[in-house]
Amino acid sequence: MNRATGVVDETFEELSALPSITVLRNAPLSSYTRFGIGGPADLFASTDSPASFMEAWRIANASGLDTVVIGGGTNLIVSDAGFRGVVLKLSNTGLRADRETVCVDSGVPLQTLVDFTVDAGLKGIETMTGIPGSTGAAVYGNAGAYGHSITERVFRVRFFDGAGIREFDNAQCEFHYRESIFKRHKDWIILSAELAMERGDAAALREKADQIRGIRDKKYPPTMKCAGSIFKNFLLAELPSRVASEIPGKVIIEGKVPSAWFLEQVEAKGMKAGDIHVADYHANLIYNAGQGTARELVEIINELKQRVERRWGIPLQEEVQYVGFADAGSTVNEQAVTI
Repeated sequence: MNRATGVVDETFEELSALPSITVLRNAPLSSYTRFGIGGPADLFASTDSPASFMEAWRIANASGLDTVVIGGGTNLIVSDAGFRGVVLKLSNTGLRADRETVCVDSGVPLQTLVDFTVDAGLKGIETMTGIPGSTGAAVYGNAGAYGHSITERVFRVRFFDGAGIREFDNAQCEFHYRESIFKRHKDWIILSAELAMERGDAAALREKADQIRGIRDKKYPPTMKCAGSIFKNFLLAELPSRVASEIPGKVIIEGKVPSAWFLEQVEAKGMKAGDIHVADYHANLIYNAGQGTARELVEIINELKQRVERRWGIPLQEEVQYVGFADAGSTVNEQAVTI
């Protein structure tokens, strides 16, 4: 038995001794991503207990094995080779309302939170209906739609910083467009959040949410193996003037320029690499049409980035996170944390 195998075995035993935890060997990560792509992890540990999760995190890090934390896997691209190390998943699902304040655990699906608030007549996140993934991921990436982002409602965030539990208010989270301080501190793990909502009419909120859900489901069918939009949209104010001058006014929405517009100009629609396809109706939608691989997916992503860079000299930025890649392009990290 080599040293690496011995460390994995020892870590498996330590993790398995924790309460309320499930630990698997060689777990196929394709089962935990919406793309349905990804090789096995040496160890996969899942728990709904924050206490067990934090202890599992300490054990994994003390082992010297590479460690990554995942959530719903919606925005996750996992290498075909999988992940040599420990994958941790926190599936806490507490959700309650105290008047206009909603307390939600990071593992609660965002759609569950949206439905809960709408049914309770609480206004503020109904436009986020249909966005897949967990609430923790929504806070982590400052998710939003139709002119609104979750930052508008976040009052407080509880997170684990590797040593203990801390709390940040909205300002301390340093939210920006699809960004937060947690993206820059990937070892900080969101545990829960408090949202400040407003009173609204439940029927009107439901009608609005259902309309948005209908539109979203046509664009991103729930059964489609995709991450929604692959690339972030651009803020018009941050684009070079030479680029901004080429953009038709009708394309600009609330100060943002869709990445899809730039992609359309470089003939992205309908591109294919094996079973990885760019939708023929939406240039910023890449999906797995069957047995696509991470290699094919990264190949298309990098090709699209290069085309836009050559045409306009501006960098496309992915919304997706990468796991298990040593080198898959200039923006791919060896590890990534996504809740």
